[in-house]
Amino acid sequence: MDGGTELSASISQIVQRLRGTHLHSQIERQAKECLHQPDIKLESLKEDVRSFLKASGWERKLQNAVYRELHIQLPPSHPAAPPEHLKEPLAYMRKAQASWEKRVLKSLNSMSTELGVPLARMRPAAEQKELANKWNEMGTDEPDLTRFRPVYAPKDFLEVLISLRNPNHDSSEDVGVRSHWGLIQVPLNVRDVPQLRQAYSELNLTNGQLGIDDNAHIHPDLFENEYIQVGKKVVAEQDSAAAQQYSRQGCPTGLRAELWGLILNSTNQPQDVMHYEQLKAGVIQHDLLVDNLIYKDVKLTASNDDYYFVFEDFLYQVMLCFSRDTVVLEHFKYNSATPPRSYIQGKAGDQECEVVYPPNGVIPFHGFSMYVAPLCFLYNEPSKLYSVFREMYIRYFFRLHSISSSPSGIVSLCLQFERLLQAHLPQLFYHLRQNGAQPLRIAFKWMVRAFSGYLSTDQLLLLWDRILGYDSLEVVAVLAAAVFAFRAENLMEVTSLASAEAVLADLSTLKVMPLIQIFLFATAI
Repeated sequence: MDGGTELSASISQIVQRLRGTHLHSQIERQAKECLHQPDIKLESLKEDVRSFLKASGWERKLQNAVYRELHIQLPPSHPAAPPEHLKEPLAYMRKAQASWEKRVLKSLNSMSTELGVPLARMRPAAEQKELANKWNEMGTDEPDLTRFRPVYAPKDFLEVLISLRNPNHDSSEDVGVRSHWGLIQVPLNVRDVPQLRQAYSELNLTNGQLGIDDNAHIHPDLFENEYIQVGKKVVAEQDSAAAQQYSRQGCPTGLRAELWGLILNSTNQPQDVMHYEQLKAGVIQHDLLVDNLIYKDVKLTASNDDYYFVFEDFLYQVMLCFSRDTVVLEHFKYNSATPPRSYIQGKAGDQECEVVYPPNGVIPFHGFSMYVAPLCFLYNEPSKLYSVFREMYIRYFFRLHSISSSPSGIVSLCLQFERLLQAHLPQLFYHLRQNGAQPLRIAFKWMVRAFSGYLSTDQLLLLWDRILGYDSLEVVAVLAAAVFAFRAENLMEVTSLASAEAVLADLSTLKVMPLIQIFLFATAI
């Protein structure tokens, strides 16, 4: 496809997606209403209507909607390419993902059979009323969860990634021995430090950053005061692209919630609040087996976390609604995964009675609630919290638990982490490997959660600023390598996996941005 054809295909795709939205009907209504205004002339109708939409802020809203579509649409491809190639171009990745999905669904169905708990049931009227009454205090009276177990944990997923192989690749052709040191043995292109320096130039040591206590060139208070003023202008302009660029140097605490909402184009309009209320009604009406997995996960993770235990009720509300949200199914167009399917009770094998289960197509795993927990610090309105989390999930978090060749996918992040460590700390990597402490076995749990639950919340939010700012999860792999570099001296003394894990057990005192900056820009190449 040439550039012109590619562009027109992208424009056509975006127009098609926006045509049926609420924003489209709002703009159409505004355009019709403005025709009654005296300054709209027939001879210059098109220009006058366009000027009106620009002056009244509707053009900016449309720009933000288009900007969002550009971030989530499928990459340009040949018109004859089959749909599965658009989701994931590499056949062995598709096969591995399909095999993993079968295994997870089998685990869920086995749990349902063993415990005698149906995948879904209608709640009796009394139970519906009770749940509606205690909606804001669900943490006080959750069901008996002793029989339930997480469908899988990150370490189970890691074993699948370690076993990935490209059948068409002869690993003996690789140059050098280092390519065999790591656990990930698939040939994917990942960026090295010189390429990362170019891509993340705003993080240079000479630039001001939020999250850096001292800067040689400018007093931190002076930088922060000026930076906050710029941030206020960005928020006033309501420009998604400007907010994303601004976020690369960090978001001020008081502006972060608005800036993230702007970047994600999460507006929390009345229709969004209504959608959230409909999902809530769905939770009250029907009980799903995955609800117990959600309760269990929150109890095992966020409820035991010093930062997040206070948000227990919020987490239940958001995650239970998320499991019912069929809008999430849209992201499977560009996700290598396929939503799991099951049959209506008593209709097994009947294709007409096959349904996506859970309704959003996402089976929660151990630690899933930690994707939501940090957002609770930013949003106290449940519908706003929900819409921001859903957008974060369908843009970024889904990539952390699906097998794909995407540069932001978990396979690429693992490979990038190992390559960065091998290139810059080969002695440390070799030492850990020889002592049975493969670095990825330690770092994987950090990366699969985007460090949620491992860093202090203020530092985690600074990291997530950069994920949004650069529209990439690469910075997660960079930070993981930077943590090993920071603790390298202690790690060179360890003699087992357990002792290496002990050295890296507590990351809550780490300052994220200095670590990333030093690793990227102060490391000799």
